[in-house]
Amino acid sequence: MATLRIPAHVPAPSEDAEQLHKAFEGWGTNEQLIIDILAHRNAAQRNSIRKAYREAYGKDLLKSLDEELSSDFERAVVLFTLDPAERDAYLAYESTKKFTSSNYILMEIACTRSSYELFNVRRAYHARHKKSLEEDVAHHTKGDHRKLLVPLVSAFRYEGEEVNMTLAKSEAKILHEKIPHKHYSDEEVIRIVTTRSKAQLNATLNQYNTSFGNDINKDLEASDDEFLKLLRAAIQCLTAPEKYFAKVLREAIVGLGTDEWALTRVVTTRAEVDMVRIKEEYHRRNSVTLEKAIAGDTSGDYEKMLLALVGAGDV
Repeated sequence: MATLRIPAHVPAPSEDAEQLHKAFEGWGTNEQLIIDILAHRNAAQRNSIRKAYREAYGKDLLKSLDEELSSDFERAVVLFTLDPAERDAYLAYESTKKFTSSNYILMEIACTRSSYELFNVRRAYHARHKKSLEEDVAHHTKGDHRKLLVPLVSAFRYEGEEVNMTLAKSEAKILHEKIPHKHYSDEEVIRIVTTRSKAQLNATLNQYNTSFGNDINKDLEASDDEFLKLLRAAIQCLTAPEKYFAKVLREAIVGLGTDEWALTRVVTTRAEVDMVRIKEEYHRRNSVTLEKAIAGDTSGDYEKMLLALVGAGDV
């Protein structure tokens, strides 16, 4: 459920490339033209524009954007223009570096992408960095975090809707034997969370609730344990990603200062996926639309780009 407003008639990639080139010429950059084109083209169309731009001008469009734009607006435009697998590979790489490390972003990519999307992220990571995502995650994490994250980023889950209810009951029982006793990193807990299909995992968690009278999230909360927080977030990403992203957006917008990196990451990565559901969840939880929240906390071309990506009308 994407929010991109693609025009009924989309110009040829060569025409879009020419218009973007014109936006960069002269004394000032035409930021609105850049937004009008790139924020209203899907991933395949943006890839075609990049190809046409290189063929016409002998230069990567991303490099031109980097030279002509700046700050949060530049980051939003460049991130969105990237092919989704390239973008996730970049985000994952940044998340394994010392000063920008983030177990949550690694988990987010592993748990909210389809099996084929995650496979393509691993391929893009190979191509760009000449090593595997798995080895970098293993190298830059340790202990229980490594125990969870390596199989998560390595997974290739079944994508179908078929569910084995006998298995759901038996694995709900296993989880109930481990989690209330705080055996959060037990190998059986890790196995279930990192290998089962999303449909099967949902069935297991529903069975957990039915059989034992408690939502698993209740048994996983109220702790300062960093691994437990990551495990809980992983389960939420696998079963209800719109709730996870609505919370990330809320935390990015509310409080002392805006977390522009988190705001940009979520909007650019989910605009073509499930932004409609995220917006509904955000409104339900916060009694304000995501569009109004973004408009009240950002400004200028950065605000315009984000609002275009979340599918805003007048706010």
